Amino acid sequence: MKPSRPGVLVLLLVAFAVVTWALLQKVYSDLPTVPWTAIPTVLLLAVGEAYSGWMTRARIERKPDTKPVEPLAVARLAALAKASAYVGAAFAGMFAGVVLHVLQMLDQDTPRRDFFLAGGSLLACVILICAALYLEHCCKVPKQPGEDTRA
Repeated sequence: MKPSRPGVLVLLLVAFAVVTWALLQKVYSDLPTVPWTAIPTVLLLAVGEAYSGWMTRARIERKPDTKPVEPLAVARLAALAKASAYVGAAFAGMFAGVVLHVLQMLDQDTPRRDFFLAGGSLLACVILICAALYLEHCCKVPKQPGEDTRA
């Protein structure tokens, strides 16, 4: 499995933002407000992934007071990290589309509320992407001394 490429994640975020913004031009008034529950949920996922990355790295490097890690568990964590990064980028794009759409309506109560909730959710999704990339990085097998780094 190849590592996630940040450029692809940014492209995904921008594409979802543009599509969401375009859709909201027609249906924003028919939709319910943005829920506040996305922010703590995504932040909890980010904390869990960052902690898993930190513990996995310690176990891979066989630090004192850690148990060896199963290779299949590391592969599963790497798959989780990759999926979280891509889904986080897609949702960040959707929240960015909402933010872009309501920017011109900040003088009204509901769009202003949606602006702050979507902005907070966007920030939480970016934190999730960073935590997922960190977990993915921690799942790499460390290079052995004397191993060729050009390969």
